[in-house]
Amino acid sequence: MSPFSLQEKGVGDELKTKRYGEFMNKQYLTGILISILLLSGCGKEAKNDTGTLAVEMQRSLKTELLDAWYPVTLDTVYGGFLSNFTYDWKADGPQNKMLVTQARHVWTASQAAVFFKDPRYKTIAEHGFRFLKNKMWDPAYGGFYMMRNREGGSVENLYRDEKRIYGIAFAIYALASYYEMSKDTAALNLAKETFYWMDAHSRDPEYGGYFNHLTREGDWFYKTNKESDVYEIGPAAFKDYNSSIHILEAFTALYKIWPDTLVWQRLLEMFRLIRDTFTREEGYLQLFWRRDWTPVTFRDSTEAIRQKNYGLEHVSFGHDVETGYLLLEAAEVLQIGPDSITMVIAKKLVDHSLAKGWDKEKGGFYYEGSYVTNSDSVIIINNSKSWWVQAEGLNALLLMATLFPEEDKYYRLFEQQWQYIKEYLIDHEYGGWYTSGLDISPNAKHAAKASDWKVDYHDSRALMNCINYLRSFKE
Repeated sequence: MSPFSLQEKGVGDELKTKRYGEFMNKQYLTGILISILLLSGCGKEAKNDTGTLAVEMQRSLKTELLDAWYPVTLDTVYGGFLSNFTYDWKADGPQNKMLVTQARHVWTASQAAVFFKDPRYKTIAEHGFRFLKNKMWDPAYGGFYMMRNREGGSVENLYRDEKRIYGIAFAIYALASYYEMSKDTAALNLAKETFYWMDAHSRDPEYGGYFNHLTREGDWFYKTNKESDVYEIGPAAFKDYNSSIHILEAFTALYKIWPDTLVWQRLLEMFRLIRDTFTREEGYLQLFWRRDWTPVTFRDSTEAIRQKNYGLEHVSFGHDVETGYLLLEAAEVLQIGPDSITMVIAKKLVDHSLAKGWDKEKGGFYYEGSYVTNSDSVIIINNSKSWWVQAEGLNALLLMATLFPEEDKYYRLFEQQWQYIKEYLIDHEYGGWYTSGLDISPNAKHAAKASDWKVDYHDSRALMNCINYLRSFKE
């Protein structure tokens, strides 16, 4: 258990009506915490150029990102979105449709419709919503399939008809965003049905939390893992960080549009687990857990065993900085903060990533690191600079600059991060972002621009958030 155990007294129903989210004499607005910018700022020099920077980012968001993705990715034959494109935006491959991909497009288009007040994005979001509802939902057993083929049928040897809570969480996230934008009650009803299905099939009623891997019928792949060997069962038996942080993200969005008591309880549960159990003392996320919340760890094992299992235990800098943001967002929606404990942990997640995973020469966050046995040193085991990690880093750095204006390093590093993205990640010729920064991965210039796992959700969200933050300096 992390030493940052929950210290608030009486965390329960009374917190639904009582806010104590004031910290360091700052006040907050629900959602993206804009109002703190009006009160604190990031110093006189920062205020002087934020308007220009916001304009630059908005132009990049519109012309170099969203215009590259839409409308070319719309599947006008079978519905939903095409998944695979070459570096110069030519459709390529079988165009299978992963739930994560489809849901992220719906979320992004819904957010863009509100951000730009442009009905074209509403039409795009509606197009994606119909495919989610009509093709990716399982009418026989409930829940969303993880993968369908282009027409909406089963894909042999690729997830088949299985369910993944990671993808289902993104479906809830997308449905909540689409409903908030469109007020289409069909989306709200489907979000509710998805939440109840997920709670009935994936949640552990004994220890809390959710299992990610489910059969089509909604059964856990492994009923128990107390006596199983890690090499035999693999990560499907564990509760994991990645699906958990996106469940937090989804429930935060869902509660905003549907303030239901059970949703609040499940959101609070995930918030407390991620903040107080998943976060290690050093300031990074423990990745996998057994059912009873015993950590899956190899810190004291031989180097050979550690290397064999680095996928189950390493430092994921992108997820750490993203989680700092998601915890603050959830605390605000829960109306319990951002409180001092959450602020400290969110900051620690970002600071640890800066200390252990930041390129001090060119900027940018590396992908993965690993602690050296019996040491506080971290070695970089994957030095690529993935596009989504840089997007989450951009958002987190500016958020930290707003929350801790007395530490001018955050805004300075935010500016460096944006310069890095412009120089090494944005494709100024064809549009979109490369999969990885060209300083480390020059071949990414001609790598696929879109795939099942590469959509415009991380980068669009980061830019929209940062533009809103920056605009608030001028108000």
